[in-house]
Amino acid sequence: MSTISLALPMAFPMAPPPDAGVGNDPWWVIGLKVLLVFVFLIVLTLFNIWLERRVVARMQHRIGPNVHGPFGLLQSLADGMKLMFKEDLMPKGVDKLVYVAAPVIVSIPAFLTFAVIPFGPTVKIPFTDTYTRLQITDLPVSVLYVMAVASIGIYGIVLGGWSSNSTYSLLGGLRSSAQMISYEVAMGLALVTVFLFAGSMSTSEIVAAQGSHQTLSLFGADIPIPGWYAVLLFPSFVIYVISMIGETNRAPFDLPEAEGELVAGFLTEYSSMKYAMFFLAEYINMATVSALATTLFLGGWRAPWPISIWDGANSGFWPVLWFVGKMMLFIFFYIWLRGTLPRLRYDQFMKLGWKILIPVSLGWILLVATVRAIGREVDVQRNYLLIAAGVVALIAVLSMFMPQKKTDSDEPVAEEDFDAFAGGFPVPPPLVDSTTTSPSETVRSKEGSRG
Repeated sequence: MSTISLALPMAFPMAPPPDAGVGNDPWWVIGLKVLLVFVFLIVLTLFNIWLERRVVARMQHRIGPNVHGPFGLLQSLADGMKLMFKEDLMPKGVDKLVYVAAPVIVSIPAFLTFAVIPFGPTVKIPFTDTYTRLQITDLPVSVLYVMAVASIGIYGIVLGGWSSNSTYSLLGGLRSSAQMISYEVAMGLALVTVFLFAGSMSTSEIVAAQGSHQTLSLFGADIPIPGWYAVLLFPSFVIYVISMIGETNRAPFDLPEAEGELVAGFLTEYSSMKYAMFFLAEYINMATVSALATTLFLGGWRAPWPISIWDGANSGFWPVLWFVGKMMLFIFFYIWLRGTLPRLRYDQFMKLGWKILIPVSLGWILLVATVRAIGREVDVQRNYLLIAAGVVALIAVLSMFMPQKKTDSDEPVAEEDFDAFAGGFPVPPPLVDSTTTSPSETVRSKEGSRG
């Protein structure tokens, strides 16, 4: 008589949740995702306004909002209600259709950009048997989609300034559009190296590419470093952070909307809900560029080290917490800059964008592409090549800030005879000829003429 023994395993491995991908969700799941993202952005905007007032007040030793709700949390909601019920004024001579459409053109793209931002992995919807990825949709060119949709908001700013029939609004709109276009160029160039390393423009694939840790070999010692592109591509990260501040018209690059100099810039003639929509779009754009920076440079929804050592850190709904926490770090950085740095002149930050950020971005792209090409052809560790490229980029950046030596051409040249009618406009001659007359002689000559 034979005996049959059954060997039962001590523990069953947990199977990963089925990934239905994006685009295969039922209609009610898609609607639920859209609703949750919309509510999240609205609540986040109210919280960011409150946070900005509280943080800046603490930096300047003030109190800040503390009356409406606990810790003043309902202050932003009270301001929104005030704008909603405020009288809506429309100046004479405006183009009514364009004047009304401009705030809509600015605000709608701000919401659409979050359609491709991944908030987490595949999870099971509570109280159902449905699995879904914490992302509305994904595209092979998701990052280009974000850049394209975000650039549509520039049309709303230009049209809002032009349709207001006001000189202040027109100047503010032109300045804002020129600044945003300039810094979008630098921002797009900063992302090229991320595409080269990840091998994709899909936001979910870029997050997955940053999931593994890297090893840096120095003098025979292997040093583990995060796989975040903020570490591996640090110059691109710095360029992107500077560009995202200039692209959103935030301090210290907020001259196009400065309340004191240009009377609120392109939205001078707007009031009530139209003004609120411009205001809403600005804060949502802050969240958009912060979420994109988190996705492309800080590993997205993946837990930071050493929390990532825990096996369950990147499963379930925990990744949403890591993603929002990283995004809030960028928003706090926005607020920190506004409370500490003075406003720059318009020509200064335009020079920064065109003469520093864009050339440095192009040079860094060339270095990274060369490193990857050499790494494939020659048996050299890529870490050493990246360190050498980073040193070259740092030297190039520092050389741009070095003062230039004076040459012979910089010495003052003797002035020619003054022609008051050169150019057709009569101009009074100068009272003092600095090349021949000293100030004391000028004073004596004036006193003699009076006597």
